[in-house]
Amino acid sequence: MMPVADIEKRRLAQHYLLYKSICRTCGATNPVAAKKCRKCKNKDLRPNRRKR
Repeated sequence: MMPVADIEKRRLAQHYLLYKSICRTCGATNPVAAKKCRKCKNKDLRPNRRKR
């Protein structure tokens, strides 16, 4: 996989890959603003871990 050279495209890709919520029960990825899981309807969501 080639690195993205364009700064704006890199920022957009990082946003779509890193800014998610993860369900603690089933592990499904959800939008950051989600209140409950899209698969199991559980309300126990955590933010995606991001490397620093």
